[in-house]
Amino acid sequence: MAPKTDRIKSLRAVRQLRRIRTFYAAGTLVWAASTAWTAWQTPGNRQMWVSALLLAIFAGLLFTATLWLQRLQTDGPAEPAHHAAPRRTARSHHAHA
Repeated sequence: MAPKTDRIKSLRAVRQLRRIRTFYAAGTLVWAASTAWTAWQTPGNRQMWVSALLLAIFAGLLFTATLWLQRLQTDGPAEPAHHAAPRRTARSHHAHA
């Protein structure tokens, strides 16, 4: 069983990767639209190639973040973390009374 601090770090990493994956997905969509628009307006110019390069960068970052997120989720615990206090059984309740 992994120590509690490792589980907390893993949960933080998953949360951060989900946020950054959303950011990269938005960037990929924006640069895809920009590349399509620029290619339609003035195909082959420098602005179109810069836009295509930025699209490729954001798509690569999105792909990498998705891979890392999948690896963290498969390496993590199969059961969700329980943050509630443990239940008191009838036996322990009578022992403290």
